[in-house]
Order: sequence, then structure tokens, then C-alpha cells
Amino acid sequence: MSECRIACDLHDYIEIACLYGYQVRLTLKDKKIVEGRALNIVTEEKREILLLDQNPNGKIALDQLAKLQVLTPNARFTEVIF
Repeated sequence: MSECRIACDLHDYIEIACLYGYQVRLTLKDKKIVEGRALNIVTEEKREILLLDQNPNGKIALDQLAKLQVLTPNARFTEVIF
């Protein structure tokens, strides 16, 4: 797998969101907001990508995340700042 471009402890939160299929709201570094259900993390062209089910392009580079908010009720966490 490619080099971890975000702190590994923060990476764990994304993996948990995918594992439980949490509905998430992502705020990107460019202030754009994207929502969808977290599906998986894949590696493309040496970048880690979060796959979402309801995003038009379905792919968000992990190094572009500023904040992750979990919208699913009773989730194991609610917000992560990157």
C-alpha cells in the first residue's frame, strides 16, 4: 500500500466509517462539502481514495480531507478534524 499521507490514527477513523458503512459529511480543504455512505479505501496512482456511494464521482482523496462528520445515529465517533 502507499505511504500514509494522513496521520495513521486519523486513518483509523476512516476505516471504521467504512467498516460500519457510516453516512458521512466530508469538508474538503477547498471548503467543498460532500456527503455519502463510506464504502472503502482504495489506492489509485499512489494516492489513497475514499469511495462514497452517493458522490457523483464516488472518489475523495484522503489528503484532501479537512473534516469528517458522521451522520449515522449512535456511531462510535461523530467528528474528526484532519
